[in-house]
Amino acid sequence: MTAVAEPAGPRERLLAAAVELLAREGSGGWTLRRLAEALGTSHRMVIYHFGSLDGLLVAVVEEVEARQRARRVALADTHPDPAEAARALWRELSDPAAAPHERLFFELYAAGLQGRGSAASLPRDAVEEWLAPLTALFAEATGDAEHAPVDARLGLAVVRGLLLDLLATGDREALVAAHERYLELYDWVGEGRP
Repeated sequence: MTAVAEPAGPRERLLAAAVELLAREGSGGWTLRRLAEALGTSHRMVIYHFGSLDGLLVAVVEEVEARQRARRVALADTHPDPAEAARALWRELSDPAAAPHERLFFELYAAGLQGRGSAASLPRDAVEEWLAPLTALFAEATGDAEHAPVDARLGLAVVRGLLLDLLATGDREALVAAHERYLELYDWVGEGRP
């Protein structure tokens, strides 16, 4: 991923530290007090800034997702071939170093689907936040603004499904091949459009 600017306020600094800590240590087994201590703060400050442990974890997922969206746009700017930009992002998302954040994302996504606490709005937000930038990327890459929203939703679903499969099976070779096959199918469909 790309370097992130120095956070401005105490909440932003705490969030940045939590993103890095969870990337290093994983997201499972934390209590509010243990996580606050590992972050060098008190549980009261976590509650003040995020409302709860779950609130902090959701904020971490939202921050990581925002970074990924920014990275996707940056890759589109630096890779003239849309398929190569997609491959570059896939390599970053499927890197073993990203696994703790991906696990946390799916854990909180499932909690949100059940309407639990701070994660309740995460599933919808995690789709809607991606649709506009991906739609713009697909429209530009294909010249087909009419189908770009559908392409964006399909691309998001494919990548998330492959990431979930990777976490479940660890079969990196098969999933790289599946992602490549998706890109080949997309290229074929795109070429056949009027």
